[in-house]
Amino acid sequence: MSTIHPDLRASGLHLAYDDRLVVADLDLVVPPGRVTAIVGANACGKSTLLRALARLLTPRQGAVRLDGRALHSIPTRELARRLGILPQSPVAPEGLTVIDLVTRGRSPHQTWWRQWSAADEQAVHGALAATGMADLAGRAVDELSGGQRQRAWIAMAVAQETPVLLLDEPTTFLDLAHQIDVLDLITDLNRRENRTIVMVLHDLNQACRYADHVIAMKSGRIVAEGAPADVITAETVQDIFDLRCQVTTDPVSGTPLIIPMSRHHDTARAKAAH
Repeated sequence: MSTIHPDLRASGLHLAYDDRLVVADLDLVVPPGRVTAIVGANACGKSTLLRALARLLTPRQGAVRLDGRALHSIPTRELARRLGILPQSPVAPEGLTVIDLVTRGRSPHQTWWRQWSAADEQAVHGALAATGMADLAGRAVDELSGGQRQRAWIAMAVAQETPVLLLDEPTTFLDLAHQIDVLDLITDLNRRENRTIVMVLHDLNQACRYADHVIAMKSGRIVAEGAPADVITAETVQDIFDLRCQVTTDPVSGTPLIIPMSRHHDTARAKAAH
């Protein structure tokens, strides 16, 4: 995998489903070699933006560019060697084993003149080891727990060896322990392999803990972006989630920690004060 950081950016982006405009006139530069988290309320355009960055959705206007080239102009196999996508809740064919799934990550590297090689073998087994899935390589993906399945899919993305990895809500449906496990693994990919990571997250506290750069979206536009401490403020949370909160410092990570407020707790505090 190349150590040169890719330049992934969008300009004047308009994204829509049929006649429903979701994102309008959006500009974005993905920080290379960093972990970026996209946050915002449901239906704000987070996943739609990620789909456009992965060339799964064609812009109505504007363009997404990778190293100056519009994504639609890059041959599919070449793009798959440079940019990986892990969508929400991917489903493997029934009976497919973990190692067969991970092996599929090497497909972009195959051509009619270059078949399976020692480098492919090394990439697959390295991905299994890196994700802690080596002992489960022969198991069927649909027999695994939710956390194990997510690790298997991430192993496939690791084997693909793309310098950019896009993940849409990688912790969805996982219990808390598995959420942390997956986010730690994603951080390892960034730190050990220097990959540029962009992920959509729902949990603001996890976004603050694990991201170097946070993009806050509302109604299809970016309302704030930057370091977690600069973006995740009580005012921003109120704006994008319509939620009153207090923001303090996480005693473990030193990053912003959001404490939601509610009318029930306000009532309890008022009674206690009397």
